[in-house]
Amino acid sequence: MTADKICWQVIADGQYRLSGSLDRDTVPAFWHQRKQWMPHNQQLTLDLADLSRVDSAGMVMLLHLCQHLKQTGSCVILHNVPKQLKTLFRLSHIEPMLAACME
Repeated sequence: MTADKICWQVIADGQYRLSGSLDRDTVPAFWHQRKQWMPHNQQLTLDLADLSRVDSAGMVMLLHLCQHLKQTGSCVILHNVPKQLKTLFRLSHIEPMLAACME
């Protein structure tokens, strides 16, 4: 079975969409290429509505992404967070840390 590819799209200035499967099969290569897609906006919104699958590896990648962007002075908003991902956040007891950046 081939993994769904992760797709990073620029929607508008400061607005991005992440789609596809964000899981242990796709995250390593995608994160390795982050210099090609990593945003540099002061404020950005990341729409997650088109994610077809998210597992714990995908959740950790999103956490690393948010941490990295905050360290560079960016404000990150996660928009349309899938129910599956919200459940992972809650089960991992990290939902309170992300409450400020979820819409």
